[in-house]
Amino acid sequence: MTSPVRIPTRDADLPPIDIREFIDGATGLLGGAANVIMQLSNPPVGYGVIESPVDSGNVFKHPIKRLRTTVTYLSVAMLGTDSDRESYRAAVDTSHRQVRSRPDSPVKYNAFDTRLQLWVAACLYWGAQDLYTRMHGPLDEPTADAFYQYSARLGTTLQLRPDQWPPNRQAFDRYWTENLARTSIDPRVRAYFEDLIDLKMMPRPVQLAFGTVHRFFVTGLLPQHLRDEMGMTWSPRQDRVLDRLLRTLGAAESVLPPAVRVFPLNAYLVDMRIRRRLGLPLV
Repeated sequence: MTSPVRIPTRDADLPPIDIREFIDGATGLLGGAANVIMQLSNPPVGYGVIESPVDSGNVFKHPIKRLRTTVTYLSVAMLGTDSDRESYRAAVDTSHRQVRSRPDSPVKYNAFDTRLQLWVAACLYWGAQDLYTRMHGPLDEPTADAFYQYSARLGTTLQLRPDQWPPNRQAFDRYWTENLARTSIDPRVRAYFEDLIDLKMMPRPVQLAFGTVHRFFVTGLLPQHLRDEMGMTWSPRQDRVLDRLLRTLGAAESVLPPAVRVFPLNAYLVDMRIRRRLGLPLV
């Protein structure tokens, strides 16, 4: 179990928080594809994924494995011990060493570039706090600050140094506004996103059953700038429907025990620890 912890922070007056209270496990997966689009709308990140030679990480070839490695990363970053994070960082580094732009790549990229890792971590934090607010309402200022400081782990579990995380939420808001405005989605990346939204990595019956609903949630959870880049439409009525759905889900989750609420992240963390003990690949 994860217990309330004192957050390492530049501000010693921030309250301790139990991070499990801010994690909506299964429901949080609703925002997964939208968050991937945010991350990959930064062209070097997008082409790093699309052109990656790491075949085992290709979501269209190995969707279940890709889900496991992604959710395990989140579970290790947010719920894991320092030892867990060190082990998973080393495993991810093994894959990232192969992700570098080729001479014919449209943009230059390197998976160890901390500027790109900061953007990925920023997307994960922004998506987490946005979904939490939509489901449960806004946090009070001290708690929001404590959660923000804790979320630096989303980057420092990779190569980011603590001092590279914007020092406070105001600095983060400036960083987010400036860098979101620079994102762009070209036709090749847009086609990748369309296949992702339409669940093309899944069997045809799954695509037909869930593709429309998945597109609704993805569209609704994207920032407007990225909806525009994708050529998506979104109405006030759709926004109200999404708001009611998320508030209903939030109310239902709020009465669940912490272990149930954070599922499946806690299960993937246990799986990672078993794999490490048995000497099996972590990613």
